[in-house]
Amino acid sequence: MSTVACPDCAASVPVPGEALVSEILVCRECDSELEVVGVDPPLLARAPEVEEDWGE
Repeated sequence: MSTVACPDCAASVPVPGEALVSEILVCRECDSELEVVGVDPPLLARAPEVEEDWGE
């Protein structure tokens, strides 16, 4: 397991060794949802917001 800085608050976020690209993790400090965008080395980005499509 490694740690990566949260892109929102810079706190250390643990990234499991078996993490997959597109997996969602949550920062313990600021509760931001973070998406794994790279695994070697581990890289996190703010997860995209889910938007309503209103059946369109």
